[in-house]
Parts: sequence; structure tokens; C-alpha cells
Amino acid sequence: MLPVVEVDLGPGVRAGFTTRLGGVSDPPWDALNLGLEVGDATARVLVNRQVVERWVGARVAFASQVHGAAVRVLSGPPARSATSVGLYDALVSTSSSVAVAVLVADCVPVLLADVEAGVVGAVHAGRRGLVAGVIQGAVDALVGAGARAGRLRAVVGPSISGAAYEVPAAMRDEVVGALPETWATTAWGTPALDLPAGVAAVLARVGVRDVRCVGICTTADERFYSHRLAGRHGGPTGRFAGVIRLEG
Repeated sequence: MLPVVEVDLGPGVRAGFTTRLGGVSDPPWDALNLGLEVGDATARVLVNRQVVERWVGARVAFASQVHGAAVRVLSGPPARSATSVGLYDALVSTSSSVAVAVLVADCVPVLLADVEAGVVGAVHAGRRGLVAGVIQGAVDALVGAGARAGRLRAVVGPSISGAAYEVPAAMRDEVVGALPETWATTAWGTPALDLPAGVAAVLARVGVRDVRCVGICTTADERFYSHRLAGRHGGPTGRFAGVIRLEG
């Protein structure tokens, strides 16, 4: 059984956050690295993605993420040869034939579902994307595909916590000016940003009432990749994924 942090987003939805366990990549990407742009061997990453597809039971669509706010809605799986469906930071699926996923290693992965409408989504919310409106854009796309904001269920996945995400004071001021809920200090007393709190606040503002946070910090839990932690040691790291699918 693939080690995945599974979450409940309603009957008929398979959803969860992969860990770094269960794949074939060598160190420092060991083992279930799903990112193609972090220096790992492409062949190994593609095998890892197939492992995730077997877990979720369908083709998984990945995007080339650019820390923006663009969203793509999918009604069917991408071609087998396609490793990316384009430059997007949120993906929506209206079909059980395609799961959607976002790649992270400190940024916030968000999974959403409206079971009644038969629509699900995955969002990559880093600092820039959050400020740019990626959460609002994803909810708008879900609503456009038939969902109701008040009926959506959302889970905020493993990411760097406010206690660990140290930033320059000027950067904190800039982000807090747009999203006051992101204000934080690190565990050692320096300026920081709480991205999960910011995501939860935006979801609430756009009408999503059922929002849960897994409360896992990627810098503290060795099951997950952390770009910031790897950078302190001078090396690359992999990417884990938030994955969601409507089951047939």
C-alpha cells in the first residue's frame, strides 16, 4: 500500500497527499519524487507517477506550475505522452477518468470537492500565487463547472508553517497588506508568513465553509520534501503531490 496521507472530501472522492515513500528515485530525491524539474532522472519520475496513478485509479494530470493564478478545467485525461497540461497552478476535473494533482515542497497544496456537482480541484498556493488570487480563481472555476462554494469541502495540506517560514520584514509587510491572516513570527522570533492560515482565510471569504487543515509542517516532518530545508543543506529535493479524483 502506497504511504499516502488520505483525506475525506466526501463519498466517491479519492484524495490525499503523497509522501516521499514508496518510489524508485535515488537520494537526494528518495524515493517518490514526482517533480520533473528538480534534477531527478526523468525515467524514475515517470515510474513514480505511475505508482500514484495506480493508487488513485486513473490517469493523473500535472501542470507546469509558475506561481500564478491560472486554472485549467479537464473533462478527460491528457495524452499518455503528456507530462504537463500547461502553465497552470490549479487544475479542476469534472470526470472520473482524470485525477488532478499539484506538486509542492513547502508551498500549500489545497484539495477541493463538491460531490453533488461531480467536480474536484487541486491548487498550488505559494506566496506569490496566494497573493495573485489562485484560490479565488480555483473556486471560480469549480463554480463554473457546477459546484457551489457553500457546498465545497476543502483540505489544506502539508506545507511550511508560520513558525518556520522566515521572510524579510518588508516581504511580510507586503503580503500581510493583501492578506492580514498571513502575519506570523517564527519559533525563534523573526518575521514570518503563515501561508496555510492565509489559504484558509481566503477560502472562507469566497464562501467555502468546510475547510480543514492537516496541520503538518514540511520542515518538521521527514515524510515530506521541503525545498527550504534542503536548501539549508545545499542540495536539491523532490516534490510530493496533492492528488484528487472523482471515483466512478
